[in-house]
Amino acid sequence: MPTANSDTKTLVKILIGTAWIDGKIQPEEREYLHRIANEKGVANEPDIQPLLYEFRPVPPNECYEWVKAYLGDRPTSESCQQLLEAISGLIYSDGTVANEEAKLLTELQTLDPANDGGEQANNAVIRSIRNLYQRWVAKLE
Repeated sequence: MPTANSDTKTLVKILIGTAWIDGKIQPEEREYLHRIANEKGVANEPDIQPLLYEFRPVPPNECYEWVKAYLGDRPTSESCQQLLEAISGLIYSDGTVANEEAKLLTELQTLDPANDGGEQANNAVIRSIRNLYQRWVAKLE
């Protein structure tokens, strides 16, 4: 069974992988990642540092592997929603949602046992993205 610290490190890895999923880390995403890693107390961990300081890119498949490891074989709706919220915070940090990021959000929605099918998952992702944009626009006003 994973420890709380390994779960925290895996979550931070997922966020770093999400930032890389569109091929590059935006400055706002970089700032967000450093803040979260420091808040969670994992910024100086040997397996986090090379990722956090962008010494190596994270390919999308590695990010998806971390998601599966984090959620386990039978994810709960609550764990899926918490991960979705954490990833949404990162995606929202730069105010844009890349196609690759939307695909990851969709994948997370389909893993959520509370979702009965693909249509419902797509609608939930669309609502999440809409909420992100609404918050971003409200912040600009």
